[in-house]
Amino acid sequence: MTVSATRSASLSTFDLATAQDIFALRRIGQSAAEALGMDRQDQVRIATALSELGRDRLGCAGLTVAFALSTGPDPVLTVVFEWDGGTKTGPWGGGTKTGPWDDGTKTGPDLEPASRLLNRVRHESAGARERIVAEHALPTGWADTPAARLEVREALRRHAPMTLADDLRAQTRDLIATLEETRAQREELRRLNDELEETNRGVLALYTELSQELEETNSGVVALHAELEEKSHRLRETSEAKTRFWTNISHELRTPVNAVVALSRLLLAAGSDPLTEEQRRQISLVDASGQTLFSLVNDLLDMAKAEAGQLETVSAPVDLRALVGQLGAVMRSTGMPGGVVLLTPDPGTLPVTVTDEALLTRILRNLLSNALKFTEKGEVRLEFAADPGASGQWMTFTVTDTGVGIPASELPRVFEEFYQVRGPLQRAHRGTGLGLPYARTLAELLGGTLRLSSTPGIGTRVEVRLPHLPAPPAPEAAA
Repeated sequence: MTVSATRSASLSTFDLATAQDIFALRRIGQSAAEALGMDRQDQVRIATALSELGRDRLGCAGLTVAFALSTGPDPVLTVVFEWDGGTKTGPWGGGTKTGPWDDGTKTGPDLEPASRLLNRVRHESAGARERIVAEHALPTGWADTPAARLEVREALRRHAPMTLADDLRAQTRDLIATLEETRAQREELRRLNDELEETNRGVLALYTELSQELEETNSGVVALHAELEEKSHRLRETSEAKTRFWTNISHELRTPVNAVVALSRLLLAAGSDPLTEEQRRQISLVDASGQTLFSLVNDLLDMAKAEAGQLETVSAPVDLRALVGQLGAVMRSTGMPGGVVLLTPDPGTLPVTVTDEALLTRILRNLLSNALKFTEKGEVRLEFAADPGASGQWMTFTVTDTGVGIPASELPRVFEEFYQVRGPLQRAHRGTGLGLPYARTLAELLGGTLRLSSTPGIGTRVEVRLPHLPAPPAPEAAA
């Protein structure tokens, strides 16, 4: 095998004319693969594939083989077999034969064996020349430098032509080396398999442990859920019992309270027996206390009904002028603290709206009563405003006072039932602690909201915002 001039794209080019050239080609391919840093298996693959391709083409006129390196994102070793087109003329492995390809029936070279060993193998026709291009990827660690290319060229030139016996011995050595490598890989595979089995046993043990823990956790969750269900059931029973108690006690209290109020009013009536001034004063106090107790009983009953979902609203046109006027008169007549003024809106600014008159009266009465109770001097003011909103018209009642106010720490609890803010005025004016919770419950029942803000020493502001459905004023009776 003679070395021809190296083309700029090639490392080396060789002529293939005899069987010894094919033997040498095998060694050259293996040396080149070794110089390129390929592992033992790739070296054997390249050597075997080149030997098969060269032996299959041996006898073709002008047969050459060229080695080249193509660099880029995916560098490869390229080996090109090239020969004159037409029929083979010459020895095929020791004999002589003429004819197209091997047996006169093939339309091209058999590339299947080499394709199984290399990354890419293809056949091309270029005019009067035929060629087979074989490509195999270079190792990722190989660096394309002049010194590295020179080393590969030296490896290509290193081997002299070999005899068939030499080639068989070389193949035997390669086979032994491959078997040794395969045995080592088998041992490594066995070791890895043992490690995998050990890992699987650990994973299985961990899975079993986690499954047991999960089962125990689920049992605990089920037990906790059952306990919560039982406690929720008890809370519902307690709430229902409380509501029944409120309802029953309210009904029981209304009868004697009604009697007290009715009898006191009967004694104060104009046609009753004359009373001394002291008797009239005392009976008036009895009447006022009875009315207060009667209002508290009604509030308690409404609260119970609201919690049970049994308090229904009855909407009808309400003249706010009459409602606010009557409410102001009642508040002033039941006793105002000295030095406190009750201010109500101008009747001309109050429209007719559609709502539940009784519930609205109770809301405002509770808020005004609270404000008057905890204001020693200054004023208690009731204001009204109507404003259109994005979701309809609204009306706002605002009650402000100049009383003692509520500390910030107590504000979160003012809407708790039966809770009263601590302070000297609270001790002087004991109540049930239902005023604000009751007022907010009724406001929400009417479709609105109740908000409270307060500053100690300055006063309290309560804002009730309710839906406003304007209605035409009732016609005045003819004189």
